Amino acid sequence: MLKFVKGHMESIEGVEIYPMISLLIFFIFFAALFWWVFTAKKEHIEEVSQIPLENENETDL
Repeated sequence: MLKFVKGHMESIEGVEIYPMISLLIFFIFFAALFWWVFTAKKEHIEEVSQIPLENENETDL
């Protein structure tokens, strides 16, 4: 099965760019996530961490 896919992909011109684009998207996403984690306000992190502990009655308006 892999030989069929590999042979088919080799016949496509310019296909070698797609793994590089995928790696770039992956790296940019996690770099942005890493940056957000270190620049997020501590108050926001504390507030979000308490959401699972709240009762349903408190969230009703």
